Amino acid sequence: MDLQQLETDTRSATTISGISFPPTTIMHLDLPHLTYSGPPIDDSPVLGQLPSSLRAALVARNGCLAYRGALHVRGACLAPPWHSLRSAMAGPQSFMALYPGLPAGSVPFAEDAFGDQFLLREDRVWHLTAETGEIAEVASSVEEFFDALLGDIAGVLGYEPARAVGLVGGELGAGQLISVYPPFVMDAGEDGRSFRAVDALDARAALAAFAAQIRDLPDGATVQIKVVP
Repeated sequence: MDLQQLETDTRSATTISGISFPPTTIMHLDLPHLTYSGPPIDDSPVLGQLPSSLRAALVARNGCLAYRGALHVRGACLAPPWHSLRSAMAGPQSFMALYPGLPAGSVPFAEDAFGDQFLLREDRVWHLTAETGEIAEVASSVEEFFDALLGDIAGVLGYEPARAVGLVGGELGAGQLISVYPPFVMDAGEDGRSFRAVDALDARAALAAFAAQIRDLPDGATVQIKVVP
């Protein structure tokens, strides 16, 4: 992949919904296999809470689904809720509510096909494993993160995007994630795992609940999952 797809250029001060933002480096999210681009920005106040690098990217493209749905970058919008940065940052569906142990000020700006999150904290990018709640730093800046995506998407996600979405028909729809049963942290057993596309908000809540339930269990513990119809 040509890294020039992640273009930058210097622009003058930007004004959105009457709010002026200082000049910055504009980063375009020209990612491969786009299946959704976010709506026009209608939540300009949330932009003021973001680092300049992420703010610049969203001014150029207000979030997207890329790699046929394997990567979701959220936008500065009030709706739809699955795409809204504000919903991810604050309120009952936020990741601070779902994972109370997350460091304050974390910004969940992106997620992968299985609901793992990419967080910005003090301009560094962290990976949240949704099934366990564990976090680990993956890039020193959002620019480095997107450079890595374009250079080696499988290395960043830990799997080939086409293979992941191929498990559910070749493409994830807007507002969907892949539900995995049994979860990856459990032994698949003789029957293996099943995969299906589900509502993203429901999947995030289910993953967080599972992480909370296994948080204090030792490695190798026996877990029984009850499937509620």
